[in-house]
Amino acid sequence: MLRNGSSECGGEPFHAMRETSKLVARSDEVGETGRTILLRHGGRTARVCLLLHGLTASPPQFAEFGRLLYERGANVLIPALPRHGHADRLSNVLEGLNRDELVEFSRRALDEARQHGERVTVIGFSLGGLLALWIGQHESVERVVAIAPFLGIRWLPDALGPLAAALTLRLPNKWLWWNPFERERQMPAHGYPRYPTHAVAQSYHLARELIGDARTTPPATNDIVLVVNDSEMAVRNRSTRRLAVSWEAHQTARIAIHRLRGLPPSHDVIEPLRAPKIVARIYPELIDLADS
Repeated sequence: MLRNGSSECGGEPFHAMRETSKLVARSDEVGETGRTILLRHGGRTARVCLLLHGLTASPPQFAEFGRLLYERGANVLIPALPRHGHADRLSNVLEGLNRDELVEFSRRALDEARQHGERVTVIGFSLGGLLALWIGQHESVERVVAIAPFLGIRWLPDALGPLAAALTLRLPNKWLWWNPFERERQMPAHGYPRYPTHAVAQSYHLARELIGDARTTPPATNDIVLVVNDSEMAVRNRSTRRLAVSWEAHQTARIAIHRLRGLPPSHDVIEPLRAPKIVARIYPELIDLADS
């Protein structure tokens, strides 16, 4: 299993991109494990997989999953989302994250991925799942797989979401701990242990925009898989199903919903250091979805 962004993969180096990529975070505040990762077979391949991690995480969240795709012959690009991956885990930089920054990042990440493969599969988790779906709506790629995408908050009805997001942005930003008991001690070390309410509200606005676009315009990508966790604890599965219904109504693309069943209450089903038993169980399932 890969650790801290440096290991071997199929006998070749596990490359962390530096000057070769436009997506490299050049800030001195970015930690070594927070930088964009590339697994590359020495040149352009038939397929490249673009993996987009979740809010407050960093590329190592997807490193092991990316290695499995790499071993199946694909080049793999795992970029750091904007303002993520700083060595100071209590940095306040994430409070400035906004909708335009996320959209511009998605475009640049896709442009970068296309340089490494003929066909692009985009796979995202949580906030990264939302960005993968945004790409699916606006750009033509071979396949999009969105795992537990952030399209709404589990306990917040869709009708109240826009008002709650607008109110959140009018109020001062608040920092909330993912785990209020462990606080700054929460692992893994390559992720932030807290999140800002303004960043969540900005992401929610992008999700509402995507759902609105899907009602009137078919997706540019013709093969989209939405993965929902029956034991989901954070994001709203009903919002994901609403998006699928809107896309299906256009009858122009293959839209599939894949359910992860029988898991313990969970959200992060990607990070091996957080949920190793869940990862061992569902990675083969998710790899099949990426390859099918």
